[in-house]
Amino acid sequence: MSFNKTALQSKIDNKTKPPGSLGRLEEIALQIGGIQETITPTISHPHILVFAADHGIAITGLVNPYPQAVTAQMVLNFIRGGAAINVFCRQHQIQLRVIDAGVNADFENIHSKDFIHAKISLGTKNYLEEPAMRYDEVNDAIQKGKEIVASVCSSGCNCIGFGEMGIGNTSSAALIMSAITRIPIERCAGKGTGVNEEQLRIKIETLQKVFDKYISKNNSSVSPADVLRIFGGFEIAMMVGAYQEAAKQKMVIVVDGFISTSALLIAEALNPGTINYCIFAHTSGERGHQAMLQYLRAKPLLNLEMRLGEGTGAALAIPIIQSAVHFVEEMASFESAGVSNKQ
Repeated sequence: MSFNKTALQSKIDNKTKPPGSLGRLEEIALQIGGIQETITPTISHPHILVFAADHGIAITGLVNPYPQAVTAQMVLNFIRGGAAINVFCRQHQIQLRVIDAGVNADFENIHSKDFIHAKISLGTKNYLEEPAMRYDEVNDAIQKGKEIVASVCSSGCNCIGFGEMGIGNTSSAALIMSAITRIPIERCAGKGTGVNEEQLRIKIETLQKVFDKYISKNNSSVSPADVLRIFGGFEIAMMVGAYQEAAKQKMVIVVDGFISTSALLIAEALNPGTINYCIFAHTSGERGHQAMLQYLRAKPLLNLEMRLGEGTGAALAIPIIQSAVHFVEEMASFESAGVSNKQ
């Protein structure tokens, strides 16, 4: 049965309210109805997947004030339930899964249903010297992301958001953004985990050097897949596969912040139309994210000046998305409530 957009719009308009008075909630309900091909949209068992991995560039200290070891320490914090994403997921009854995509640490002794062992390698290479990933590594990471989402979908989940953890990953995201959008590096790279102005200057200089090494001096175009391989991290590559599979499964995808959106840039370039399944959670406080959203013509739901990552923006947006489908199903119509509609 084909989806009748007009029927869903009529259903929305006939609720006991002036037409359009629920604003963006009405747009979201219509979008979810289109994704699910139904006039009775639902959100079932929402999940957030946090992909964690390390980046070779982080060892240099040129782009990050925190040591690489913080990635592994934060993964343990996620598992123990102590991070912001844990708090928000508990509050809003969202299922959280943490994935070791390529952290430079041994988690073999961790046995938890909420932790997924998917390590490709102990972090990427330093892209100042060589591409971050080999061809087989990036392909394996994308495939693993697809498999994880397919498994989550089979459990009954139809709404999913992606978060990340990886010291140095704002630098990868900035390089990806610049390569895809052709926005200059200095407008893409921000303070990340809290660098000061001098550290930001060094970060931008370093990333410009990396960009010039692989792209600016190369007259031939670099494919989106190669952009990912050269600059990306295992967590970003897994998110690319996760986006692709979630769109294939017709899931509602809640896009988080700067790094998660950089992965979407690649996923959309590789599979045009992926963005049609996406609802953008928020505008990050990270420099470049607003320009990235403008490039994608996205309309984020929130602007709380957050730049934490972890999927925290997505976790805060999911209750709003749930409200959009609840009013469609639970709010009375003019007829059922015996309320006079406008003449």
